[in-house]
Amino acid sequence: MKYLTKVLSCVLFSSFISLTAQEGVSKSHSTYKKSEVKKSIVNSTATSKNHQTLLAVMKATDLEDLLDHAGPFTVFAPSDLAFQKISGKSIEYLLDPENRKELKDLLTYHIVAGHITASKILKAMCRGEGKATFTTVQGDIITATMKGVDIILNDSFGNTATIVVADSKQRNGVIHEIDNVILPGKI
Repeated sequence: MKYLTKVLSCVLFSSFISLTAQEGVSKSHSTYKKSEVKKSIVNSTATSKNHQTLLAVMKATDLEDLLDHAGPFTVFAPSDLAFQKISGKSIEYLLDPENRKELKDLLTYHIVAGHITASKILKAMCRGEGKATFTTVQGDIITATMKGVDIILNDSFGNTATIVVADSKQRNGVIHEIDNVILPGKI
């Protein structure tokens, strides 16, 4: 009975948070349109006004074709402003062809195989007692937690990113816009 109560509480909490998060998302100014389900991750990124750096990274790492056709993938997409906040090396440095491996590690750290909606993230956090971990395509772990009604992503160095626009569904996955770049290692 205690387990059933815990599960029901978690489901109700997830439903409440999901509805609250969706309400917040609908009020935000998304550059990814939810009606673009027929577009691929790359197509939507290319038409987004605030994700041109991400598009340049996709092209520089030769992942553009993969993210255009294969999937499903979940992309935690840093905005152009998020890329400007990277501490350490600049994006110009990372876009240099000599630093392609480092850039590819950075991009693939923002991608998880599968179609992981905000609702699925919340359900995983309920099962994980407030935390959920996801293995990125790069091979490292990111951790999702909650802060109020926001889903926060954490890397192993203590950097955090908030999902500011959730669930932009694409034909080959889902995009969640984030406000910071999370790092697979010290860059």
